[in-house]
Amino acid sequence: MNDPAIWQFSLAAMHALIWGASLLVALLLFLRFSTPRGLAVLTLIMTVALVMLGAYVRLSDAGLGCPDWPGCYGQLSPTYAAEQIQAAQSAAPNGGVSLPKAWREMVHRYFASLVGVMVLAIAIKALRDRRTRLRDPDDPAGKYGLPIALVIAVVAQGLFGKWTVTLLLKPAIVSLHLLGGMTLVALLAWLCARHLRLTGGPPSSLRSLRPLATIGLVVLSVQIALGGWVSTNYAALACMDFPTCHGAWKPATDFSHGFHFVRELGMTTNGEPLSNEALNAIHWAHRIGALVTTVVLIAAAVALLRAHPALRRQAMWIKTALVLQILIGISTVHFAKPIFLATAHNFVAAVLLATLMVAAYRVSGPKSNAGFAVSTTLRMQK
Repeated sequence: MNDPAIWQFSLAAMHALIWGASLLVALLLFLRFSTPRGLAVLTLIMTVALVMLGAYVRLSDAGLGCPDWPGCYGQLSPTYAAEQIQAAQSAAPNGGVSLPKAWREMVHRYFASLVGVMVLAIAIKALRDRRTRLRDPDDPAGKYGLPIALVIAVVAQGLFGKWTVTLLLKPAIVSLHLLGGMTLVALLAWLCARHLRLTGGPPSSLRSLRPLATIGLVVLSVQIALGGWVSTNYAALACMDFPTCHGAWKPATDFSHGFHFVRELGMTTNGEPLSNEALNAIHWAHRIGALVTTVVLIAAAVALLRAHPALRRQAMWIKTALVLQILIGISTVHFAKPIFLATAHNFVAAVLLATLMVAAYRVSGPKSNAGFAVSTTLRMQK
């Protein structure tokens, strides 16, 4: 085989076969040795870690460490693409391609592939166990609507991951990729709460909490989207002081360009560099959103604390995650955005979202909260 093109194609095909076989083996292991509850909890933990890893890749400017997809210059591993990576780095020493960056990006893809396999295993288990609905209507193993939604979400997330690279880090696509990861965290948190059959007390004490829990989730989701927009536009240090911005409570801003979503990274729709005023607008909107989110989530936590003893620990989780997130956000600005703090900011956001999602499940209604009682009654009648 003397033709270099044929050799490269054969090598890439072999690597793809190895990758696919490894994922298939992982899928079979998850199906054989994991329980639905254990798999759901493990997948949630892995997805939160994946969100943190994705943030680290983005913040370390490694998003284009491998400028193709799904491999790296057509190879499964950066090791086999070292020659192409070296050539790209020599052509642009300050560019986004280097061997360390390539490895960060590919490790992120490996990790994402594993999470995808775990989500697929959740769906297969749910479909395989759907007959349990005939025995116990409230048995989580027999409910497969949410697992199917998770598969759809993970496929969409994979596409956004591809477009993030192939469309050269367009802010809108990168932000949607981040939101996709957070959506997976939220859905998995709800699934875990359902499998664990977490309760919130009598339905009469929960009715008034449901609107507040919904509002809290909406507000937090908007704030996460604003934070993603800050990150994908590299506007975290647009305001270097706190609580003011450039010493002003009302800094010079340009919201029209800052929040125009269909554009290239760092550019306006006219192809001009994004101004400091536009970056100020992006950053300042996130700070205002943080203030609103803090007020709403504190109100939600206080309401949970007063509603029923079963929800007190849930309220403490929300308040602890919220305070930690605020401190990390302030420290990120104060210490000029060290990668550790900026990555932790994404991690705690995912934890806060999962915690609030669990709280929303616990107050969602009699069916979810009375599941254990219904199940017990059915068993006693047999």
